Amino acid sequence: MSPAANLRELFLIDPAVVFLNHGSFGACPKPVFENYQEWQLLLERQPLEFLGRRYPTLMADARHALGDFLGTNGDNLFFTPNTTTGINTVIRSLSLSPGDEVLSNTFEYGALHRAWEFVCGKRGAKYIQAKIELPIKSEAQFIDAIWRHVNEKTKVLFLSHITSSNALTFPITTLISRARERGIITIIDGAHAPGQIPLNLDTLNADFYAGNCHKWLMAPKGSAFLYARPEMQQMVDPLVVSWDSVSAGTSRFLKENEFQGTRDIAAYLAVPAAIDFFRENNWPTIQKDCHSLVKVAREGINTILGQEPICPDEGGWYQQMSAHFLPKHIDGPGLQERLLKEYNIEIPVMTIKEDSFLRVSIQGYNTREDVNTLLESLREILN
Repeated sequence: MSPAANLRELFLIDPAVVFLNHGSFGACPKPVFENYQEWQLLLERQPLEFLGRRYPTLMADARHALGDFLGTNGDNLFFTPNTTTGINTVIRSLSLSPGDEVLSNTFEYGALHRAWEFVCGKRGAKYIQAKIELPIKSEAQFIDAIWRHVNEKTKVLFLSHITSSNALTFPITTLISRARERGIITIIDGAHAPGQIPLNLDTLNADFYAGNCHKWLMAPKGSAFLYARPEMQQMVDPLVVSWDSVSAGTSRFLKENEFQGTRDIAAYLAVPAAIDFFRENNWPTIQKDCHSLVKVAREGINTILGQEPICPDEGGWYQQMSAHFLPKHIDGPGLQERLLKEYNIEIPVMTIKEDSFLRVSIQGYNTREDVNTLLESLREILN
């Protein structure tokens, strides 16, 4: 049995499905899911003890375990149910005025395009979406596509670390540095980054960074975080005004954001178990194997579709996901439906304006046989 086949035994995914869509919602390993359920049982057996007395210590322990994994102090972040909630918290906290500009790009996550447009519309600010031409050939091309839109009205730079729509890993370090020099606030959507690429948030030095734990870190659904650079924490207002958290000491950032009413915190408390699983199974080595398998899939898919890659093979532009232009004559939703109904392959078609992409995700449980099944199915359908 291959290493990936062995790993698949540790996950709850239906073995009848060729699951190539880890990027959408993740998948939780059995030991992590069992830890999650243990926390839920503890909560239900003594709700008042759990939420009324133990809550502060439990949340602090989980935060600091996550902070250690992300290269920052656990007091620089708080848990959220998803990245969208974290980013919305920052968006709603910004003091935007009429004429201010928020600079982003066309490849950002659709829900957050809507959030920015909603808030900017109410405050008279402008939401600018820089167009990035594909294929991307170089880091300089990407940086220029963004930075050419910066002017004296630019107040915020909003970027993904890894895009959801087309799986590109953006080279954001230079842009964060340039923005800091210009006094521009940087907000990074890291939904797909934790567990897929190494992170040191203190070194990256973005003003705000939101990420999911339930995707590539493989924690239970509903576990994510918002990080704020210490100098920026005072500007974060709570998305939900509730009681202060008694666990948070003197930090307004934590006092007002960590506790937002009664909720099941088991997914947050299981994050340390996901980190343990990640480390115990030497996941950085598995990530390299997954990247190699993505490269095989990428070459095969582009050949079948007759398309050129959307980014170079080298330079860190993709990790465990890859996206592929679909020719205009192909019905993307129809292709996705046929792959599922006729071949039991779960894989998404993503759309950005007039372009559609077939996005493949490879996690440790995926095998070369999974990729071969996809390639053979695409040949049959498209021929």
